[in-house]
Amino acid sequence: MLVRTFGWSLAITIAGLAFAGVIWGWQGLAVVAILSVLEISLSFDNAVINAGILRKMNAFWQKVFLTVGVLIAVFGMRLVFPVVIVAITAKIGPIEAVKVAVNDPDRYEHLVTSAHPAIAAFGGVFLLMIFLDFLFDDRDIHWLAWLERPLARVGKLDMVSVIIALVALLVAATTVATSVPSQGGGTADKSTTVLLAGVAGLVTYLVVGGISGFFEGRLEEEEEEEADESEPSDAPAKRGGASALGLAGKAAFFMFLYLEVIDASFSFDGVIGAFAITNDIFMMALGLGIGAMYIRSLTVFLVRKGTLDDYVYLEHGAHYAIGALAVILLVTIEYEVNEVITGLVGVVLILASFLSSVVRNRRLGEGSEQLEKQAEIPSGV
Repeated sequence: MLVRTFGWSLAITIAGLAFAGVIWGWQGLAVVAILSVLEISLSFDNAVINAGILRKMNAFWQKVFLTVGVLIAVFGMRLVFPVVIVAITAKIGPIEAVKVAVNDPDRYEHLVTSAHPAIAAFGGVFLLMIFLDFLFDDRDIHWLAWLERPLARVGKLDMVSVIIALVALLVAATTVATSVPSQGGGTADKSTTVLLAGVAGLVTYLVVGGISGFFEGRLEEEEEEEADESEPSDAPAKRGGASALGLAGKAAFFMFLYLEVIDASFSFDGVIGAFAITNDIFMMALGLGIGAMYIRSLTVFLVRKGTLDDYVYLEHGAHYAIGALAVILLVTIEYEVNEVITGLVGVVLILASFLSSVVRNRRLGEGSEQLEKQAEIPSGV
């Protein structure tokens, strides 16, 4: 299963590194390899979040995620997106932006870095909404019960996530966005830019998430109606079959769009962080693209293995990592945060949730063994 799931990623890694070695020599090969590792370390929590959504979709849309989704992730977000940012920021045409990226890497880096406050605000608010909606949701299983149970009660208030996200955006716009370091050595006020970009991130989350949730709800209602109309003896089988197939049609399409926006939000820090290693657009796209392939493969592996069902706290850890990344993105509007710190925060939180899941599974296993032993003891003894 490992070979089948990660086979394409391994093949592309070998081909990509070989290409880098031939075109750019040993130094280029090393840069591409480092960028790949950077992308994987920064986006591991992305794989866990994606797996939680992807397992709701049917086999066809899972394949779309692995094919079309990979093209969007590798070429769209790692190659085209920075060029689009340059075109918008510099107010030049797309062809001219490509020429800048290819012929003037230093100016290209400057333009993308100048756009960082808007990128960080958009991605930070979008990811913050994902975290808040998870945190305020009333779930059966709690990881940090002392925190999650009270917050679940608070979550019964309408629009509480939106209110908190807007407050966080206002705080960022009136603090870190007022003195953003500029390339000339001084500072600039980016409050308006941050506010607009943050609101755009919030609107994007509400629209895409709302539409996908609407169609998902409609699909569930249709399945329930079909089950009610069928014979009582056939109802359980039909209901189980429907859930096993997963989401399809419009519901899956908008869920796919939601996945791609999430991936885009996660890729922001990787693209910006990559400039600390190189400003060559093609090295950057190749290295980050290889890393994105592994994240896609890891997502599918988690779905097929049922890892999220076996280790129930993994989604919790991934969402806490998202919350941390959202805060870090907003902080980086003014202050520089090392990519190592960003990556380690996510890894530590996910590792902690995994270990907590292992402990939980052992306790449940020991409890079931004790019940079995008690059942074996005759009542008269």
